[in-house]
Amino acid sequence: MGDLKGEVVCVTGASGFVGSWLTKLLLSKGYIVHGTVRDPGDEKKVAHLHKLEGASEKLKLFEADLLDYNALLSAINGCSGVFHVASPLPSSAVLNPQNWYGVSKTEAESAALEFAQRSGLDVVRVCPVLVLGPILQSTANSSTLFLLRQLKDEGQKSKESRLQKIVDVRDVAEALVLAYEKPEAEGRYICAAHMIMSKDFIHKLKSLYPQYDYPRFDEEHEEPKMSSEKLKKLGWSCRTLEETLIDSIQSYRVAELLE
Repeated sequence: MGDLKGEVVCVTGASGFVGSWLTKLLLSKGYIVHGTVRDPGDEKKVAHLHKLEGASEKLKLFEADLLDYNALLSAINGCSGVFHVASPLPSSAVLNPQNWYGVSKTEAESAALEFAQRSGLDVVRVCPVLVLGPILQSTANSSTLFLLRQLKDEGQKSKESRLQKIVDVRDVAEALVLAYEKPEAEGRYICAAHMIMSKDFIHKLKSLYPQYDYPRFDEEHEEPKMSSEKLKKLGWSCRTLEETLIDSIQSYRVAELLE
């Protein structure tokens, strides 16, 4: 796409798990980023963005609701591309969280497409003007810590070992930028770096960190496997599972989430 220095892009949900890493990557590549957040004045939730290298010169935060057309308009105005990685949040308790998330995420993506069309953007290819993400995640939050807690709950209810889709958030960010920058990119891309059964995942972690308590799985439950071959043909590569696990555990220790 030529010289990217100074090109302006918008990242919805910039303070989120994926949005933060994506913003960091974009800033490092010379982009100017308009990031949407729920409350730019909530320093506790946006402080990590202000600490990113280049943030003081190239990052501007906007208060915006995913379904608020006018609020999004101010953030997207002047941008050559939009990375829609925000996830909706409920304003109160919901009876069925999984169902609520799926429906609301779909509504938010539909709103993003409608916004692009109303703004005169070309959405036939979706990329590079509008990139929807996370490209494909097995859970609302694919971090290793979340998965560990999920597996522990599953282990208490069932002994089935299920197929897990493990992907490093840094690899997700790189995939999103790749889909934006490559003119030949089109359609949806599956970003699932590692396919591993729950019991094998636990075995791998236990070999690296034997001091922690892990659930046990016996039976195996096969599920259809996903392929990232289309994304790899675009030039994407991923970190090893070991690197992702080691870096994840280290980050949880620094954050005092693990001892």
